[in-house]
Amino acid sequence: MDYDHEGQVVNFVSGLLLGAVIGAGIALLTAPEPGKRARRRIRKAAFELKDNAADRWDELADDVKGRVDDAFATARKSFAR
Repeated sequence: MDYDHEGQVVNFVSGLLLGAVIGAGIALLTAPEPGKRARRRIRKAAFELKDNAADRWDELADDVKGRVDDAFATARKSFAR
């Protein structure tokens, strides 16, 4: 079923984003910089990741909504006949 595949895609994207956030945080924390500068970079990177994740999530939600709408339209046409 397509629903199982879409669930797998959402799980994969979520895991990928979480891994990216954790990896970026560890990389920034282990970088040889003064604490104030490192915290500033972490904050900036976190906001960028949040914005990117929100944009991607919105795109995914729009895509899923479009597919669901198409499925409902197809079902209505099938039952109307």
